[in-house]
Amino acid sequence: MQYGFGAPVSGALSSPDNLARIAVEGEAMGYDYTTISDHVVIPRDIEARYPYSDTGEFPGRSRGDRHEQLVAVAFVAGKTSRLRFVTSVTVVPHRPAVLQAKMLATIDVLSKGRLTFGIGAGWMKEEFEALGVPPFAERGAVTDEYLMACRELWTKDDPRFDGKHVKFANVLFEPKPVQKPHPPIWVGGESGPALRRTARLGDGWYPIGTNPQHRLDSMKRFAGGVERLRRLTREAGRDPAKVALAYRVTSWGKSLPARADDGERRLFSGETADVVADLRAFRDFGVGHVDFSFDGNTPEAMVANMRRFREDVLAKV
Repeated sequence: MQYGFGAPVSGALSSPDNLARIAVEGEAMGYDYTTISDHVVIPRDIEARYPYSDTGEFPGRSRGDRHEQLVAVAFVAGKTSRLRFVTSVTVVPHRPAVLQAKMLATIDVLSKGRLTFGIGAGWMKEEFEALGVPPFAERGAVTDEYLMACRELWTKDDPRFDGKHVKFANVLFEPKPVQKPHPPIWVGGESGPALRRTARLGDGWYPIGTNPQHRLDSMKRFAGGVERLRRLTREAGRDPAKVALAYRVTSWGKSLPARADDGERRLFSGETADVVADLRAFRDFGVGHVDFSFDGNTPEAMVANMRRFREDVLAKV
């Protein structure tokens, strides 16, 4: 099983020196990948509900200093040599399909094949409106079409596409990504549409357990989600074994309730030994990737927390 950490792209820790230090030291500690989040602008007034909190409040809504995701990925790639990067997640409709495909292919080539393309359809209507992209209500269809266009550009010598939102032909698209057939596509989200998108187009499923509408915070719930995914993948004519399982952990330890509201043990709650046991259960279940968010007001504090977690938890799995 591979382990990742979240790289800061906003606030004081996202300064060039701090971001580089956290990425480099995370790589040196043995973390396998880092995750980088995506918002281009944060509207001052947000009516849309954030999917991953019980209140619907977006935790970063008061913070406007935020790096563009793909530029930040390229920056971190230039500071490291082994660490992989997961876009966590790219809001696919926010960038034109052909330009997005080119940026991602360039990152994959220049990093020597270290990119994982984590994707989502987006949740913040106000951000869509500020960016002037296709309508928020069409985001699911736009996401699917953009992904198919990216795959066409990444894999075909004479790429052509004739969709509602993307059209191209008679173009040269080189160089292709280093990874073949293309960088892995991990589909974020826990809803029915996200599961269907994973089944049809994804190389991996990348949920967060804390979505109040689709909780995956107990092993029973997570296993149920995986079973639904496998059924949908078979119905789509694909082998479920070809779809990797990943999971994002936003908090853990004694601060969490011991039980999820289905009465089962809440994943990653409790003592260090309990978190180790959950990771072992995930490994045995077939989860290949798990990543964590780490606190810290300074780069020294964040790096120390990453190292402590590596030694106290991950080394015992």
